[in-house]
Amino acid sequence: MLQQTQVKTVVPYYLKFMQHFPDIDTLAKAAQDDVLHLWTGLGYYARARNLHKTAKIISKEHSGQFPETNEGLQALPGIGRSTAGAILSFANSQHHPILDGNVKRILCRYYRVQGWSGHSKTQAILWSYAEQITPKTRCDDFNQAMMDLGSSLCSRSKPQCQLCPLKKNCEANLRNEQLLYPNPKPKKEKPVKSTYLLMLTTNKEEILLERRPEQGIWGGLWVFPQCDTQDEIKQWLEKHHFTHSNKLSFAEEFRHTFSHYHLQITPVRIQVAVPSTVMDNNNYVWFDKNKPLKLGMPTPIKKLISEMNN
Repeated sequence: MLQQTQVKTVVPYYLKFMQHFPDIDTLAKAAQDDVLHLWTGLGYYARARNLHKTAKIISKEHSGQFPETNEGLQALPGIGRSTAGAILSFANSQHHPILDGNVKRILCRYYRVQGWSGHSKTQAILWSYAEQITPKTRCDDFNQAMMDLGSSLCSRSKPQCQLCPLKKNCEANLRNEQLLYPNPKPKKEKPVKSTYLLMLTTNKEEILLERRPEQGIWGGLWVFPQCDTQDEIKQWLEKHHFTHSNKLSFAEEFRHTFSHYHLQITPVRIQVAVPSTVMDNNNYVWFDKNKPLKLGMPTPIKKLISEMNN
């Protein structure tokens, strides 16, 4: 959960998640919809799907026990070198360096590492430094201290260098260049895509939702059916035998931003009769606004449904 997300945001999700899934086997046996439902609003949903897949693998193939090698952990979905190192150093007291965002920031400033930390060449330099400085003993304490230092004194925008125990040898501090490191990600104009969200409702106040494919945006989540053009809306309605729909009602468009592009969304309200053909498909469900199902939904969809109830 802490990948790409701050602690203060994660804590309430973590506590609720652990109440529902207190151990590996419970998580492994859970339905994906239940997992994604508890993740709704946290973003980066591939983390939830990978966590669920990993729980299944550990429960089925490893008798409920995590692998105790770096290679074994990295073979699991969603676990890279740094996460594997954190697990092994904290849980098993093994000697492994880590390289989360906080550690990267410290190393970039301390050694004045040039280049964006996301580039493979810069990553290699940072890993080399991490390996050099991580002690053989009390590795877990060291890794925790580095993360704590990065999240507190060596913060991104307001570093408190006068209080930092590393200030005497930190090259960025000695040159008063703290805010120049880490070097920012090269700016790239995000493309803008557009879509129509079909908000189909019945007289019974049911809303049609469609499960997204596992791959791509909002993977595995439940959303309103999407069309790229107005012509596609008509074709979609005909394909699914919504022949008695009333005039389309286009709501005000809004923008949702992903890591790589902006999505311009136009909600379209459509009153329909319920056809049997859609109900036969496991990728569609009629969502009762008054008796909501526990489904994983992205924040924009959840917000639109809430607005429909008001």
